[in-house]
Amino acid sequence: MIDVSAAVDFSRGVDGLLPAIAQDADSDRVLMMAWMNEDAFRETLATGQAVYYSRSRQSLWRKGETSGHRQSVKEIRVDCDRDTILLRVEQVGAACHEGFQSCFFRAVDPHDASLTTVDPRLVDPKKVYGN
Repeated sequence: MIDVSAAVDFSRGVDGLLPAIAQDADSDRVLMMAWMNEDAFRETLATGQAVYYSRSRQSLWRKGETSGHRQSVKEIRVDCDRDTILLRVEQVGAACHEGFQSCFFRAVDPHDASLTTVDPRLVDPKKVYGN
């Protein structure tokens, strides 16, 4: 088993979780932010596919397992404190569970903090995930 402690410091996270940002390797667009624990990080290294930790399900979340919208990891970077993970990925389908390319599909109006959807929806989430 690979000792990942030299690369990432999971002791700095809350409950062993660190933020993981997925970025499109070609366009540099930020696709999503999720959480990783050490098991998710190890599986991502071993498989080359993005694996996160679902706080709501309290289990590993293999991106695209249900939807088919997988993330093939092209490069992994960490920040200067080794407590934030950046995955540069090749995204298949929508990254967002609401059917958008990126989870960051809304813009905030600086005058009244209202939200505007600025990106097109790629897929109907009900067709991908059901009800």
